[in-house]
Amino acid sequence: MNPATAAVAEIVRGIDPCDGLEREHIATTLDWLASTDDVFRREKPAVPPRHLVAYTVLVDPATRAVFLGRHRLAGLWLPMGGHLDPGEHPLAAARREAREELGITAEFDVVGPAPLFLTVTTTVGIDSGHEDVSLWYVIRGERTRDYHLDPREFGGGRWWDVDRFAVPESDPHFARFLTKLDAALGRVASSDLLLPDHQ
Repeated sequence: MNPATAAVAEIVRGIDPCDGLEREHIATTLDWLASTDDVFRREKPAVPPRHLVAYTVLVDPATRAVFLGRHRLAGLWLPMGGHLDPGEHPLAAARREAREELGITAEFDVVGPAPLFLTVTTTVGIDSGHEDVSLWYVIRGERTRDYHLDPREFGGGRWWDVDRFAVPESDPHFARFLTKLDAALGRVASSDLLLPDHQ
């Protein structure tokens, strides 16, 4: 296993699965990483047919909202993100995608700098049929701020409430991600409420 693949495997091993499907996806991913170093997309759209993706999910924790864009190729409401470049560290890819697609410097202080979630998904849309192994990073956003998405990739964007999310045309795992995000935001809120002991 080369160093770039080993770094990804270490990140994947650190993800705490939220359910049986994520546990299965993590196991599948670790087996795949152990079997090959050909894990980065080399040619569009699908060489190799399974490759790594970093999602950067823009979240406003104060208003419990997520920002999604209408992805032109997939025809879905999706978080920002994209394929890792060959040898690229996933966190570096998440930073790059935030800069390229949102024009911002990513802040990973909502739930931390590790990916919150992992999925293995067969893609749909124009480039359908290959598998994306996606690491879902959470970055801080503000609902009151305007975000101008890359118009080559997105046909607009909008905020959605975590508690009332009902978009039929999104990543098939997005509802599961929101369940995990909701739990993570609850843990963060609880830790913020802890007061120091008074003697």
